Amino acid sequence: MSIERSSPHPASLLHRTGLPRIAATALRRLLSPLPCGQVQVIFPDGTRLDHKGPLPGPTAHVQVHRWRAVRRLVTGGDIGFAEAFAAGDWSTPDLPAVLEFGAVNALHLERLVAGSAPARLWNRLRHGLRMNSKAGSRRNITFHYDLGNAFYRLWLDASMSYSSALYARPDMSLEEAQQAKITRVGELLNLRGGESVLEIGAGWGALATHLAGRGAHVTGLTLSHEQLAHAAALPAPQRGSMAFRLEDYRDTGGSFDRIVSIEMLEAVGERYWPRYFQALRERLNPGGLAVLQVITIAEERFESYRRSADFIQRYIFPGGMLLTPTIIAREAEKAGLVPAASETFGQSYARTLADWRRRFLDQTEALEQMGFDRTFRRIWDYYLAYCEAGFRCGAINVGLYTLKG
Repeated sequence: MSIERSSPHPASLLHRTGLPRIAATALRRLLSPLPCGQVQVIFPDGTRLDHKGPLPGPTAHVQVHRWRAVRRLVTGGDIGFAEAFAAGDWSTPDLPAVLEFGAVNALHLERLVAGSAPARLWNRLRHGLRMNSKAGSRRNITFHYDLGNAFYRLWLDASMSYSSALYARPDMSLEEAQQAKITRVGELLNLRGGESVLEIGAGWGALATHLAGRGAHVTGLTLSHEQLAHAAALPAPQRGSMAFRLEDYRDTGGSFDRIVSIEMLEAVGERYWPRYFQALRERLNPGGLAVLQVITIAEERFESYRRSADFIQRYIFPGGMLLTPTIIAREAEKAGLVPAASETFGQSYARTLADWRRRFLDQTEALEQMGFDRTFRRIWDYYLAYCEAGFRCGAINVGLYTLKG
């Protein structure tokens, strides 16, 4: 760990009061025990802090533009750090690397990342007020997915797939990788033709279209008016059929040969996990199959994650909560389902997010014209990079889980 000083900028009030020195010293002490990777921080007065841990890891560079960035980090934890980025208080040439540096050192940063006690309490209470009751689910889904089809069309692939692609080859495009994932889901569902399929969280309809094309009769559920409008306008399949409903999974009746749910379980919330798996069991015909694509958090990180509310829950997916693979198996078995197989592909999600982020950043002008201001764009830039970093280092993963009725 070293600190160097280059030619200082003109003294500010903060500099004259000694707060910059306090901030630099506090950050140095916070970084000193971190074992993985290295980071360089340049403060507004030109002071440079360098830290290199004994273990390999990412190389991060942070330019602090305002001293309040350090205060926000210390008092607000990871949410304060994100808010400081959104406000332009700090920048970096490689945002995913900075966030990966934090992720690989998370166990050592836990107290810092949590923020002050009042901040932790406020974030937890706020998250608790966004529980996924039926009314809460509608509000939470609208918050994220009803930003508008035009918004998502700017940076998703042509199929409007908003879940991890599957990069089976290094040279795959995003479009090819999304189709590869959809094809793999169809394979796991083991369709012969004529099966009834319930899709819980149908998105913009890409998977339903594929399954109907294989002869299935698909009922797709969504709580997003925007998604429903897009999916309902898709061309009718030549073989099977598909119909979409604005409906909560808890209100669905009938029985189905297959159930599929792609990255919807993360939005259910811990309180409603048993009800979700119960719904799968109630709707699935005997001998049927359910295939779930789920983002999971590493087992050793779950308890710490569970005790607080993070940036994603605060700004991106209100009411959401990640499970672990162990929890998926436990909740499925409690509901009377049999976990049959699983396969994970977290690095494909890291690449998916990198592709989405590149496309998103290329659309600055269009986003401005649509009314999405600089702060919104920086929050979403942070969100995409935050998730990419998590998948890249293994803090989170994604998998396809097959359950038998």
